[in-house]
Amino acid sequence: MNRKSDKPIKITEVCLRDGSHVVAHQYTEEQVRSVARALDDAGMHYIEVSHGDGLGGSTLQYGRSLVDELKLIEAAVEECRQATVAVLLLPGIGTVHQLKQARELGAGLVRVATHVTEADVSAQHIHAAREMGMEALGFLMMAHMAPVEKLVEQAKLMESYGAQAVYVTDSAGALLPDQVRERIRALRQALDIEVGFHGHNNLSVAVANTVAAIEEGATRIDGSVRCLGAGAGNTQTEVLLAVLERMGLQVGIDLYKMMDIAEDIVAPLIPNPQEINKGSLVLGYAGVYSSFLLHAERAGKRFGIDPRDILMELGKRKAVGGQEDLILDVAAEFAKAQQLEVKG
Repeated sequence: MNRKSDKPIKITEVCLRDGSHVVAHQYTEEQVRSVARALDDAGMHYIEVSHGDGLGGSTLQYGRSLVDELKLIEAAVEECRQATVAVLLLPGIGTVHQLKQARELGAGLVRVATHVTEADVSAQHIHAAREMGMEALGFLMMAHMAPVEKLVEQAKLMESYGAQAVYVTDSAGALLPDQVRERIRALRQALDIEVGFHGHNNLSVAVANTVAAIEEGATRIDGSVRCLGAGAGNTQTEVLLAVLERMGLQVGIDLYKMMDIAEDIVAPLIPNPQEINKGSLVLGYAGVYSSFLLHAERAGKRFGIDPRDILMELGKRKAVGGQEDLILDVAAEFAKAQQLEVKG
């Protein structure tokens, strides 16, 4: 094992943020309370609570939340005795003002997320978070879309802004273990701060990718209990914990309690089983942002187009988070082309 860091591994549970996509952002306050309470009792280190697209994401474009996310953050904070409540912020969606509100409610960590080539837009938010006394981490999304050298360049920018860790974020679930190793190793060699990894399971390698990241020295790790997250879900927390224990790595989280949370509390919240169906598989194959799946399925139904064709075209156009409008454009173009074909 090529462990290059003496920092302990810290797990961030994302089912109440990334999992928000799966439930169409309809979490209730009581659901958040019950999940947060149980995770805290199991020893979880960080629990991320936000709209699926981060602070301020409750819009017509990204999907309206059932409950104001600030109420959900407050509820989670009230339930946690030892876990830190975290939030996600995408500059351009979330604002420093909203971050300040989350901080006042008790959120202690923020991951400031940008596209892998746009770290420069994170400076204001990382700096503000540090000034507020929060842990501030960088989150480079769609990490498969940039060469390793570019990833390193962007991570160093986030470090220069004050980020205390930078994540390789496999938003599309498109990376393979050797690609994860290469990226984590490059960041470990180039940065003086911690390195993190956030995986999606669209190609069924999220746990393998996460183990590869840990072996290369990543110490900030994401998981989602019962795999509850966009696309085919994230690295499944309870499975990852079992694997780490088999590897001799103890992170201080109760595996049995996490299994029970998955089975008894989270599973009933999931509208459909988290599995690699044709939609989520094509996300990883095409390298498309995992939260695009529901939007593509809705657009496909509306225009009579196979959602896979929409997602493949988005992959060819290198669509990134924030370009949800492009999904409808592509579906409309395909529908128009089909009509012309029929007429011809």
